[in-house]
Amino acid sequence: MRLAVLADIHGNLPALQAVQAELERLQPDFVLLNGDLINPMPFNNYVVDQVRAADMAVVRGNHEFYLLDHGTDPAPTGADDAERWGILHWLVRRIGSDQANYLAALPDELLLRFPGCQPIRVAHGVPGRNRVGFYQSMPVQKAIQEIEDIEERTVISAHTHVQVDRHLYKPDFEDPLTDPHEGKALLKQEFPAEEIVPPAGQPDGAKRHWHLVNPGSIGLPLNGDTHAQFALLDSALESEEPGGWRVQHQRVPYDRRPVLDAFHSEGLLEAGGAIALLFYWELVTAEPEIIQFFRWCRSNGHDPEAEDIKHSFDTYREATGRENFVNERDPLKAALST
Repeated sequence: MRLAVLADIHGNLPALQAVQAELERLQPDFVLLNGDLINPMPFNNYVVDQVRAADMAVVRGNHEFYLLDHGTDPAPTGADDAERWGILHWLVRRIGSDQANYLAALPDELLLRFPGCQPIRVAHGVPGRNRVGFYQSMPVQKAIQEIEDIEERTVISAHTHVQVDRHLYKPDFEDPLTDPHEGKALLKQEFPAEEIVPPAGQPDGAKRHWHLVNPGSIGLPLNGDTHAQFALLDSALESEEPGGWRVQHQRVPYDRRPVLDAFHSEGLLEAGGAIALLFYWELVTAEPEIIQFFRWCRSNGHDPEAEDIKHSFDTYREATGRENFVNERDPLKAALST
């Protein structure tokens, strides 16, 4: 059984088309899309239509919620701020009713049970919390705290826009004889921060195990590689791969210039202000520009949530020179200079 796992398209139609062409070549048995079809890039209606026309299972992500919750009580605090949330306001005006209705009916998680294969739990973050994210270097203890209530051993997440393939182990119990005076540790079921590798011949059930997978982002990767990214999962014997699924991460080149150009031509940069430009930078660099901006603000006495975000961003641009770094890598600007 071969499963293709896609995630985080974010309205990037050229990236999705490149991945779909690669899937035609690879011919997986089943295709899964793990959330964030839309926002912040300009081709949202086209992406939703392309997904609807394809034969794939789809899970809803947090950006679908931003759209569907807009103007209601569950909307994020401050979502009516056109400067901070201008991209969302632009999307609300542009999304088609058919596309929005499709997104409204998507599930928030899935349990996949293919014949003869180990089950897989799928959520954009984790079940019930679509903004929980994982990284390859994330401490084991922190990762396990987020997934320890999941019964299935293979867990597919997304959201962080980086590719992850990790086996995590936690003892089912602590032996009180190892330290008979540490009752608190036994009651709290604490576990070491280091990655635990089960020793050879480890009895079944002596350790809980999860195989944690993130396919990366098709439309907006944040691992320094601008290629559209996804994953293939092949079923395997337990003796060959704990949990029964082997992962191959995939990266596909595509032309980003039509997407970058549409930020300008569709009025998205004008409508979305600083946040739209930061998303544009992320498409150029494949680095977490928004996180870097907010970290710089916290370290330098600025609060973009409380003050004028445009002022904070202009100060950031002048102080860091980050814009020059981005411009040197922008394929649109490179095309104009040749």
